[in-house]
Amino acid sequence: MFISLCIRKRVGGLKLEDLPGLDALKTPGTSDGQTKVVREGDNGVAYAWNMREQKWDKIGEVVDGPDDSTKRPVLDGIQYDHVFDVDIGDGEPMRKLPYNRSENPYDVADKWLLKENLPLSYRQQIVEFILQNTGQKDFTPDPLFRDPYTGSSAYIPGAPSKLPDVSKPSYKHIPKKGMLVFDTAQFDGILKKISEFNNGLLSDQEKQYLSLNESDISRFGAIVKVLKDTSHYHSSRFDDVDVELMLKLLKTWPVTMLFPVVDLMRMIVLHPDGAGKLLQHVKDEDIVIELIKKVTASPPLPANLLTSLRAVTNLFKSSIYNEWLLIHRAEILDAYSSCCSSSNKNVQLSYATLLLNYAVLLVEKKDEEGQSHVLSAALEMAEGETVDSDSRFRALVAIGSLMLDGLVRRVALDFDVLNIAKAAKASKDAKIAEVGADIELVAKQN
Repeated sequence: MFISLCIRKRVGGLKLEDLPGLDALKTPGTSDGQTKVVREGDNGVAYAWNMREQKWDKIGEVVDGPDDSTKRPVLDGIQYDHVFDVDIGDGEPMRKLPYNRSENPYDVADKWLLKENLPLSYRQQIVEFILQNTGQKDFTPDPLFRDPYTGSSAYIPGAPSKLPDVSKPSYKHIPKKGMLVFDTAQFDGILKKISEFNNGLLSDQEKQYLSLNESDISRFGAIVKVLKDTSHYHSSRFDDVDVELMLKLLKTWPVTMLFPVVDLMRMIVLHPDGAGKLLQHVKDEDIVIELIKKVTASPPLPANLLTSLRAVTNLFKSSIYNEWLLIHRAEILDAYSSCCSSSNKNVQLSYATLLLNYAVLLVEKKDEEGQSHVLSAALEMAEGETVDSDSRFRALVAIGSLMLDGLVRRVALDFDVLNIAKAAKASKDAKIAEVGADIELVAKQN
C-alpha cells in the first residue's frame, strides 16, 4: 500500500524560485517514499520515489497560501500551521494530518500513526514529506519510534533494534485497522429531494397529513448548515427537535420517499453531538432496526438499500454504538445478505464495507461466533461472479484480517479459503492479487 500526501493549505518556508526544475527528477531517489518538490510552471509539485518501479510518482501540487495567521487551517476547532490531506489508498477516506512548525515532526508522525491505526513503517515517509514541505532542511533524524503516550520504543523495519533477527511475515493489506465511513454528501440534492417529496404529499389529499410545514423545512436547512461546518464539529450542537423531526419522517413517510432522510441520518451519525442524540432513540425505540426491516422488505428500492447500508456502516465511527452493533449483528447482516449479489455496484461496495467494519470490531471484541458469521458472508462475496473488484477487495481484506488476528483461521481453511486466495492472486487487479497473497501466507502459517 502506498501512502500519498498532498498539501491543500498554506505551506510556509518554500519559495518557488528556490525549487529545482523537472530535471531534478532525472536523479534517482535513495529510499522508497523519499519526497522531492520541483517547480512546474508557476507551481510546486511533490513527487515520491517508487523504489520498486525506480521512478518518481507524482503526489500532488503544493499550494502556498497567505501568511495571515487568521487564515491558518483549522482542524477540529484548532488552528495549525499546516493541515496535510493524506491518501492511504485502498479506497479509504482521506485522513487529516495537522502540524505546527514548533513541533518535532517525528513526534507528530508517531502520535498520528497510532491515532489512525496505520503501519509504523510509514513514519519516515511522513516525516520527510513534512520536512520537505515546511522548509526544515536541518533536522536530526530519529530512527526509533517512541510511543508518544508511554515513551517506550517499538521496532521499525530498517531501524536499529535490540530485538533478535526473527523472520516475520510481511502483509500488504492485512490486518485492517480502523473503520471505513462514507463521509461525503450532496446536501443540496438531499434538501431538494426532501422538498420535492413533501410537495408530492401536499398535493395528495390522502397523505397531506404526512407533509412538513415551512418551519419543518427550515429545520432541515439548519441541520445541513451544522453538518457542512466540519471545522466546528467539536463544539456545534443539534437541537433535540432536529433529531426528532428526522425520526418522525423515518417512521411515517412512505418507504419510497425515505432515502434522502436516511442519507441525512448517515451524515448526522458522523457528527459527535448528532451521534449521541440519536443513540438514545436507537436504543429505546429500535428505530434503526425498524428502518432496516422496512427498506429491505421485498422488493427493496436500491436507493433505500444504498443509503441505509451506508448509514449503518457510519455507526462504526463512534464507539458508543459498538454494543448496539454487536447485539444486532445477526439481524443486520441477515437483512442485507442479498446485497452480495446486487446488480448495483455501489450497493455491493457498501455491503462489503459493512462486512469489513464488522470484521475489525469483532476481532477487537474477540467474538468468535460473530467472526464466523462475517467470515461466511465475506467468503460468499469473494467468490461471487458478479462482484466488482473494489467490493471483492474489501471482502478479501475482511477474510484476511479475521484469519490473521481473529479466531477463525481454521474455519476459513475448512471453507477452502486457499482456493479463494489462489484465484485472487491470479487477478489482473494488483491489489486483489496482493491481498490474495496475504491470505495465502496466513493460511500456510503454523
